[in-house]
Amino acid sequence: MSALIEALVTRHNLPVVDAASVDAFLAPAAGEAEHALLFFTGDPETRGDSVDVAVVLPEILAAFKGRLRAALVDRAAEPALKPRFHVEVLPSLVMTRGLAPVGVMPRIRDWSDYLDSIARLLDPAAPVLEGPARPRVAVTTSGRRADA
Repeated sequence: MSALIEALVTRHNLPVVDAASVDAFLAPAAGEAEHALLFFTGDPETRGDSVDVAVVLPEILAAFKGRLRAALVDRAAEPALKPRFHVEVLPSLVMTRGLAPVGVMPRIRDWSDYLDSIARLLDPAAPVLEGPARPRVAVTTSGRRADA
């Protein structure tokens, strides 16, 4: 794990969730924000913008202080959780309302895009993303499917 991504846990106290703990995190406790961001990092060695998103995430939380929470998705759990949360590109931030995803923000974005997207997704009328994401064609450098 990169030092900047690790700092989200050690310095900013973000929890790390996996398939067994994600629902408990997303169900807000009394006094907690209903909305949350899940950070799917991918491999920061091959996805350089993962570190960029890690730098921006604490700033997003500060800009929307008290209106949303965040957690880091354990890398080992990403393959199992990606379909449920409609993640097709890594890194991605997934905005949820309770247990349901309401939006996915892939890769790094302009600051104004984050502010606009998150403000829109915080609206109680924002629609929930329905059902799991459909499987996509996987392109690999070996020419073989990853699951073959």
